[in-house]
Amino acid sequence: MNNAQPTRLPRAAQAVKAARDARQRITTRAEFVRIIAAQLDLIAPGTVHVRTVPVTRDGRRRTWVTLDDVTGRPVEADADAHRAALGLLHRAFPVADWDRPRRYDATTGVLALDEPTAPAALGLDTAEEAHA
Repeated sequence: MNNAQPTRLPRAAQAVKAARDARQRITTRAEFVRIIAAQLDLIAPGTVHVRTVPVTRDGRRRTWVTLDDVTGRPVEADADAHRAALGLLHRAFPVADWDRPRRYDATTGVLALDEPTAPAALGLDTAEEAHA
């Protein structure tokens, strides 16, 4: 009698096992920062900063991604590289609020809010609290 015997793990199980193994290997923050920086460099060589901005286009929510080098100049990368960098950051920071603009610095490992501000001398802020 032939009984089917599974000979390999399904892909989903392999992915979960790999993620668990990776989490166990990454024991320090410095190692985490180094690994993310190395992954970004593989995705788009020279990438040090990643900026994300949620946008709505044609009624659909999307995320605009820019990859910059250490001087702030854009890194040459195609759409797949931008998607891969965003996916990497989503997996690295799963609880971050991605509905707000973010900036990731690969040298420090800091994911920060990246909302534009204007100098107070321009007088562009009309909120009452700003004039107190």
